Amino acid sequence: MTTQFTVADIRKSFLDFFASKGHTVVASSPLVPGNDPTLMFTNSGMVQFKDVFLGTDKRNYVRAASVQACLRAGGKHNDLENVGYTARHHTFFEMLGNWSFGDYFKRESLKWAWELLTEVYKLPKERLLATVYAEDDEAFDIWTKEIGLPPERVIRIGDNKGGRYKSDNFWMMADTGPCGPCSEIFYDHGDHIPGGPPGSPEEDGDRFIEIWNNVFMQFNMHEDGSVTPLPAPCVDTGMGLERLAAILQHVHSNYEIDIFDALIKAAGRETGTTDLSNPSLKVIADHIRATSFLISDGVIPSNEGRGYVQRRIVRRAIRHGYKLGQKTPFFHKLVPDLVKMMGDAYPNMASQAQRITEVLKAEEERFYETLANGMEILDAALADGAKVLPGEVAFKLHDTYGFPLDLSADVCRERGLTVDEAGFHAAMEAQKAKGRAAGKFKMDKALEYTGAGNTFVGYEQLEASAKVVALYLDGTPVAELKAGQQGVVVLDTTPFYAESGGQVGDEGVISTASATFAVGDTQKIKSDVFGHHGTVAQGTLAVGDAVTASVNLDLRAATVRNHSATHLMHKALREVLGAHVQQKGSLVNAERTRFDFAHNAPVTDAEIRQIEAKVNAEILANAAAQARVMDIESAQKTGAMMLFGEKYGDTVRVLDIGSSRELCGGTHVQRTGDIGLFKVVAEGGVAAGVRRIEAITGAGALAYLQSLEDTVAQAAGALKAPTAELNTRIGQTLEQIKALEKEVAALKGKLASSQGDELVNQAVDVKGIKVLAAVLNGADAKTLRDTLDKLKDKLKTAAIVLAAVDGGKVQLAAGVTADSMGKVKAGELVNFVASQVGGKGGGKPDMAMAGGTDAAALPQALAAVRGWVSERV
Repeated sequence: MTTQFTVADIRKSFLDFFASKGHTVVASSPLVPGNDPTLMFTNSGMVQFKDVFLGTDKRNYVRAASVQACLRAGGKHNDLENVGYTARHHTFFEMLGNWSFGDYFKRESLKWAWELLTEVYKLPKERLLATVYAEDDEAFDIWTKEIGLPPERVIRIGDNKGGRYKSDNFWMMADTGPCGPCSEIFYDHGDHIPGGPPGSPEEDGDRFIEIWNNVFMQFNMHEDGSVTPLPAPCVDTGMGLERLAAILQHVHSNYEIDIFDALIKAAGRETGTTDLSNPSLKVIADHIRATSFLISDGVIPSNEGRGYVQRRIVRRAIRHGYKLGQKTPFFHKLVPDLVKMMGDAYPNMASQAQRITEVLKAEEERFYETLANGMEILDAALADGAKVLPGEVAFKLHDTYGFPLDLSADVCRERGLTVDEAGFHAAMEAQKAKGRAAGKFKMDKALEYTGAGNTFVGYEQLEASAKVVALYLDGTPVAELKAGQQGVVVLDTTPFYAESGGQVGDEGVISTASATFAVGDTQKIKSDVFGHHGTVAQGTLAVGDAVTASVNLDLRAATVRNHSATHLMHKALREVLGAHVQQKGSLVNAERTRFDFAHNAPVTDAEIRQIEAKVNAEILANAAAQARVMDIESAQKTGAMMLFGEKYGDTVRVLDIGSSRELCGGTHVQRTGDIGLFKVVAEGGVAAGVRRIEAITGAGALAYLQSLEDTVAQAAGALKAPTAELNTRIGQTLEQIKALEKEVAALKGKLASSQGDELVNQAVDVKGIKVLAAVLNGADAKTLRDTLDKLKDKLKTAAIVLAAVDGGKVQLAAGVTADSMGKVKAGELVNFVASQVGGKGGGKPDMAMAGGTDAAALPQALAAVRGWVSERV
């Protein structure tokens, strides 16, 4: 075998080959699967075609080929702990794949696979062998009779996993649904490598390596375990790019291929490691790919969900750098090397290189602050020959120092030790239990409600006739509530919106002819049961009473304006800052909207102006809002934004407001113009990689602007300038202040200089060194330093301490001439004085500064300087 392909060559030649066979080349989909709650990350090439195989989607092509970016670092598919220690485990990897959606089947799939491997990539035919499902005679015959692979190199694999169709060579999408046999292609590295062929007891060795799997979806699996033929059989194939590259580049380990060779060298460069075989460099090289691609697809390090997996990977890489002796951030510096190797194939990642670098650097800086302390605790816990890291220690590392459990396990595994994971999880659960107890809602007992759900009519009307079906006092069911009592009312029908999706619950009044219940909040007792929390203002309210339920119109209207503006703001944020922006939390009430989102840098004033302009343009367009209830699959097809980690039922509400389309169960304006005016009033960081923006609308925005006008008018009045000329007058005033400050500084200098001349005569000779310790009235730090320099010039051989008092605070400056520094150091001298006046300081041997808080002790401290110098000379 003489041909050698780079990774870039392999990608291109694969896609070119299948394009020549009539396939549509499809771009890699993001690592975060679109609207697929069953997967944390895209872990194979077929994920983006899943809906096609399930029959819920149809493409305008029946043949496809792609190179898919994949990640396996969480949940069922988790290779993290093996990364860096084996030849072929990765978190991030690339999958070459070709698909047929009811078009070609086994014959074309296998023949093209053979053609590509032997004629394009020039792999020796004698090094290839295949497996087929034991009952798949069709595939066996294609391999042996049509392709010409010797029968002894086509291995039949039966049901080897404990049940019918439970086989390494029978693929199932789930317990039921599309399934079928598969044929895997293996490469034989030679008899000098340990291991046996597939199906043998030694199959886990490294000699025979699977490189390509051809899955033939030809059956439908039923609940009883039986199968029936699919009307349109499909093909799904996958070939690991890194494994193929290792073979084509004549190396045994994936970490020796060109892309990893470059990244490992870069990791060595940034960690100062010359031994490029060190496993830690492999970990770092692997993890820079995974973390960079995750960030480019919107996953920011955090403490939950996908962000938590991202944080684990980043911190694992940092810890391996730390292990190599790198004590300062280095990981982010590998991004340019990654872009150089993979940017052409993945332009979306390359275009975000700066942002990826910034996110990684921020996470590194955060973790390095605690890494050293955490490692000390871990080392101490293992110092006495312990074989197991206690669970409570592992939890402390996790809870206090941000060490994920697998990071502690990683360190222990390297030392031949284990972690008490049961103890860790027990400590975790104990903390959660404390949190739940501390945060328990005082009306928990109301959750015992077992009646029918209520009908919510609050989308259409804000007042409704209803019947009281349950009452609670201190969480206990009661028959009636009397004047002055606080409780919860449950109605059979309600216009009150219960807090959900960030929107607060409605306030208002529930009344009869003789009783009034003031509703202060509305919360869900169950998904379809709303509890109205409040106080009986007058009369008695009883179960069974017919009531009128009236929502506070003004509060609801203000809340609705803010909620609708939130949707427009979310869309504007993504347009201005980038598609990585994801909602991380929100609170919408009558006063404002508070929106938390994933972003790793402050939103600039210019960006806020853009966001405001976009939202207000939508408001001016006065487009009608539309809400549609539909099944989740139909909603997905509309392109409605769905929030990561959000749980949706089978039926959802798709809301169109302006150009925004999201799933939302909240209450909203009828037209965008009803919002009136939108204004951002605050922006800041609330957590790592999470920003918070606050905005107001309608009357609230008008009041805010009027308040700003009042402030401007007051400032203009104070400066005696027309409002239009305020900026000019402020500039003039600042220039005047600067000029006066310079004048004051000059006067202080003159005063200090004159005092300095007088102080020369106060210096006393101590064994050949002039010693001076004095107070310089009215001096600041600069004046102290300047005067000190002048005195050193005049006294020639001297040790000087000057002090200034401002209120109760003391400023000190000490100076020692060059010829005296061998005996007296300015830093030691100033600390001697400072320690007596409640302070400390330091500096160079010739000049040092200090401060103190005990001005009363200053005379005695200065008087002691002469004796202190005398002891040292």
